[in-house]
Amino acid sequence: MDKDVEGVQRLRFDDKEVVLLGTAHVSRQSAELVAEVIRREKPDTVCVELCASRYEALMNPEAWRQMDIVRVIKEKRAFFLLGHLLLASFQKRVAERLGVTPGGEMIKAVEEAGNIEAAVLPVDREIRTTLARVWRHTSLWAKTKLVAQIFLSLGEAEKITEQDVERLKEKDALELLIEEMGSILPAVRTILIDERDLYMVEKIRNAPGSKVVAVVGAGHVPGIRKHWQDPVDLGRLEEMPRTGRLGRLLKWALPLMVLAVFVYGFVAAGHKAGIEMLGWWVLANGALAGLGALLALAHPLTVLSAVAAAPLTSLNPMIAAGWVSGLVEAFSRKPRVGDMERLSDDILSLKGFWKNHVTRILLVVVFTNLGSSLGTFVALPLMFKAFSGSG
Repeated sequence: MDKDVEGVQRLRFDDKEVVLLGTAHVSRQSAELVAEVIRREKPDTVCVELCASRYEALMNPEAWRQMDIVRVIKEKRAFFLLGHLLLASFQKRVAERLGVTPGGEMIKAVEEAGNIEAAVLPVDREIRTTLARVWRHTSLWAKTKLVAQIFLSLGEAEKITEQDVERLKEKDALELLIEEMGSILPAVRTILIDERDLYMVEKIRNAPGSKVVAVVGAGHVPGIRKHWQDPVDLGRLEEMPRTGRLGRLLKWALPLMVLAVFVYGFVAAGHKAGIEMLGWWVLANGALAGLGALLALAHPLTVLSAVAAAPLTSLNPMIAAGWVSGLVEAFSRKPRVGDMERLSDDILSLKGFWKNHVTRILLVVVFTNLGSSLGTFVALPLMFKAFSGSG
């Protein structure tokens, strides 16, 4: 393992030479360095820190126009897409403030690879898999704090100078956001940074050709060097997380417990207490789910659908109130072509997230679900109080 100029590391694996180039994702100097290194090294393959879907989005920025928001909701990808847009917003705001192109060093890497007829290989893990693993390993409260933290971080972009960005060569924008969470979400850092280090190690080592240039965020360079000679189970890192037996049991246990409380309340405490318990359940779930939709500035019909759906969907783990309200919002305020065209600009501000019909639908799904979940935990003590009060 040899060290080259600052930001460039030389590694070897069997008969393959790898030039590992650490960059800042919104740095003009990084893009220039990428071009210089690829022209000088003339590799067989250029690896870029992109997954297949992000590579396609970078090369085809008009792809947003083809997005089917109804399909996103039905496939339960609303939260993942919203999280991806929030992270993209932070990075793009920094880039626009500095007058550079987001992902400019990756675009430059692809361009220079084409100039020397080198292959281009996206080596990052699919973002949907990464976000699904984050979702699986965090609690509801932690998810809420994570979304809030990302929203709050949007304002921080205005305070970042070009000198700050050059110092971020030690941490990419994604890692910066995660480190702010510190010890609150240690599993998130492991999934977003450490697992992807391992994933990229294996992909880069198996890139075709005897000479490879790998362009990655500088925050990943120490991890890639650390694990360069380690065996990597790529299949395990690509696994979409499945709920374990305990998780599946708990998913059904809460609704069954609520139903049992209803039955016991009617039988043991009488009809009046049972009706009161049912009223608290409907009120807490419906009101807080409706409030969530209202906070997302949903259509009145959407708010009503959230209120009506939450008390029922909270008893059915297969359906979420947010999916119902999100679909109602999508049909009530169908996204227009203009929404798709403005999406990349609208995500630059909090106001834009609420203004654009696409992102507003995502907010409706997430906020309704959060409100409904909170409603369940608010309702239970009120139900028990009604039951004990009747005795």
